[in-house]
Amino acid sequence: MTVFYPANDLNFTERMKSQMDIMNKLLLASGTLMLPLISGQAQKQDSPSKTPNVVFIMADDLGIGDLGCYGQNRIKTPAIDALAAQGMKFTQHYSGSTVSAPSRCVLLTGKHTGHSYIRGNKGYKAEDGRSYDLNLADEEITIGEMFKTKNYVTACVGKWGLGGPSAEGHPNKQGFDYFFGYLGQGNAHNYYPVQLFENNTPVMLNHKVYSHDMIMDKALEFIDKNADKPFFVYLTPTIPHADIIVPNNELFDYDGKFEEVPYPGKGYRPQEKPRATFAAMVTRLDRDVQRVIDLLADKGVLDNTIIIFTSDNGTHKEGGHDPRYFDSNGPFRGMKRDLYEGGIRTPFIVKWPGVIPAGSVSFQVSAFWDFMPTMCELIGAPAPANIDGLSYLPTLTGKGKQKQHDYLYFEFHEQGGKQAVIKDGWKLLHLQVNNPQKEHYELYNLNADPGENANVLNQYPQKVQELEKIMKKARTTNENWKFAFEK
Repeated sequence: MTVFYPANDLNFTERMKSQMDIMNKLLLASGTLMLPLISGQAQKQDSPSKTPNVVFIMADDLGIGDLGCYGQNRIKTPAIDALAAQGMKFTQHYSGSTVSAPSRCVLLTGKHTGHSYIRGNKGYKAEDGRSYDLNLADEEITIGEMFKTKNYVTACVGKWGLGGPSAEGHPNKQGFDYFFGYLGQGNAHNYYPVQLFENNTPVMLNHKVYSHDMIMDKALEFIDKNADKPFFVYLTPTIPHADIIVPNNELFDYDGKFEEVPYPGKGYRPQEKPRATFAAMVTRLDRDVQRVIDLLADKGVLDNTIIIFTSDNGTHKEGGHDPRYFDSNGPFRGMKRDLYEGGIRTPFIVKWPGVIPAGSVSFQVSAFWDFMPTMCELIGAPAPANIDGLSYLPTLTGKGKQKQHDYLYFEFHEQGGKQAVIKDGWKLLHLQVNNPQKEHYELYNLNADPGENANVLNQYPQKVQELEKIMKKARTTNENWKFAFEK
């Protein structure tokens, strides 16, 4: 669809050129170029009532067990719990990876880590002397670009992690009209940074501003300014990642509730009350989710907005956080940097007023790479070729036949190298891939043993062979992330 701009719109030429650039990028893969459009041929935009807004909120390192609606009983998350009560809670949803940058790449491009352009946290130093993550290639098609083809205004607010200033991986060059936050995921370890970025302009904070609060304010500001048109907000706060801290020691009512084990400050700042502070961070995030909901209601667009809440990967054990105390990974084994369920199974909640019945629970096996085709089906845009995802829109709407994944594939290039395949409730892990002396496989029956307590590798040799074949076929070589068997 082509958007129509009034003749007196001074930005008409620039906007049309941006739209054309995205469309040509989409069509190049098929050997087709979109011919220049004549303004008089522009089609009328769909009415807002038929064009739902989308707010995708992704926490950072929040474990599936950190939310009340998934079993948490020490931390209060009333706003997020209400989303689940009013919408649909997924029980078998997987992140894109077990760490930040590749998980975000998978989400935005619809390709799992066997095919994704970014497969790990790997950085470079830019001209400003700061470290940023490897750039998402220009030829990669993002969900931001897909929304732009249907005339949505788009924003990424929070952590980006896929490219630095002026680079081809910058969010402004990947389909997002507006960006505010951390460009480099490594810099996001600090809640009081030297600077953040607004689009491509540094915003100097000089270690004096709690970044999360500013990120949320900017997201609310974007929604407030654009509530009269279809919008997509990719909101990626850094809470509760890494450094355990809240401004002015704002611990809500958690102070004195927990027996504390002070954190001495190895790698991150010292924290006398890490348990209370962690709980306060999660509740602070929950409070700000409610602020988003309240603003949508105030602007009269809540009933026409799909709200999605998730986390980029499993819980962490950094900055003094004690995941065992809070049971942050729920019933699952492992955490961030693991390919066990605790590292990749995440909360996933969708509220869609008038479409999803309140209190719905889905057992659909889904993953971050399904977001791209789901949104494309939602807005009526053809999904890019060669993606790995399947639309879960039939699950959300209750209409049409829901397709099922033949398998899910993951790979990770730290800690000796790891691979995982999940198929029909069976999971094969390939660990220490790059270390011939320690390399081994593990097999789990997730249906009977979701906590991955019993390795049944020796009991099911045929199943191992089946999954190993899939594992070998599920990936292509990536020059930046090679396993030992490829070198």
